[in-house]
Amino acid sequence: MNSVTVNSPGFLTTIQDLGRFGHAHLGVSQAGAADTIALRFGNLLLGNPENTPALEMTLVGGSFTFSSDCQIGITGSDFSPTIEGRPVPLWTTTQVSSGEALKFSSTKSGVRCYLCLRGELAVPHHFGSASTHLLSRLGGLSGRSLLKGDVLGYEPLEPLTRDLFRIVSDEALEQLTPRTLIRVTPGPEMESFTEEAIRLLTTSSYEISEESNRVGLRLRGRALLRTTKEDILTEGVTVGAVQVPSSGQPIILFVEQPTTGGYPKIANVISADLPSVAQLKPRDEITFEIVDLTQARDALNAQEALITPSSLRAL
Repeated sequence: MNSVTVNSPGFLTTIQDLGRFGHAHLGVSQAGAADTIALRFGNLLLGNPENTPALEMTLVGGSFTFSSDCQIGITGSDFSPTIEGRPVPLWTTTQVSSGEALKFSSTKSGVRCYLCLRGELAVPHHFGSASTHLLSRLGGLSGRSLLKGDVLGYEPLEPLTRDLFRIVSDEALEQLTPRTLIRVTPGPEMESFTEEAIRLLTTSSYEISEESNRVGLRLRGRALLRTTKEDILTEGVTVGAVQVPSSGQPIILFVEQPTTGGYPKIANVISADLPSVAQLKPRDEITFEIVDLTQARDALNAQEALITPSSLRAL
């Protein structure tokens, strides 16, 4: 079996696919890639199934050596990747040779960068997914982030011929640029907030706190006050739910979110904007826009229409 050796893991590097679904009633949240667009395009560039696991790096990338020639796709934020000191383009099919070191630096844009390989990482699947869920230590490599000296085996696919190497078009990337105006639909407890709070939600900006992670993004800004001080009965919550504790400071639940919660939900981030949330780093500022379900569905359909081979160009 071919392998990748972790020379340096970076700040936080985990194995992620598109996540595990249908197990929230067991207390198992979806996990998976935070930026699903980046993961899907990385696999599309390589001719992999879109759910093929990849390495998700956070803020600072790692360094990796390959035991044999391998075709890769690097997507997401720009971590200044190099192969033996040579710059590597993002959103492009690339070849790395046996023994060469692929190195990443710190981010120049968002939060997360993805390294996809042509082939399948040899890690077990739990509840139908290879994704790492850090809090429960489930999935990936022993349920943890990668460490220096880890060796990841993978089953390669037949190499692509050079004429099949592709790059994501500028037109697609422009339309998929991460947003800071985050679209939300009204939450089930929106009526529990004052009229002023609902106005502030869409007219003021919020800063991403340093306490944010894959569980949720804590925001700092104008407090969103409720009409009552009581929390709600604990109930199921979803990825993208904007919960508001008694402090009035919102929290966007994310891919490793608890599956239940007792804070009222003023809004919910639409599916099309969750990849943008994935690339928000501490001290970034965002604003919210309330849309209806039809607008949310149209935005998702437009986004899905871009994640196809028609958005790729020959090199």
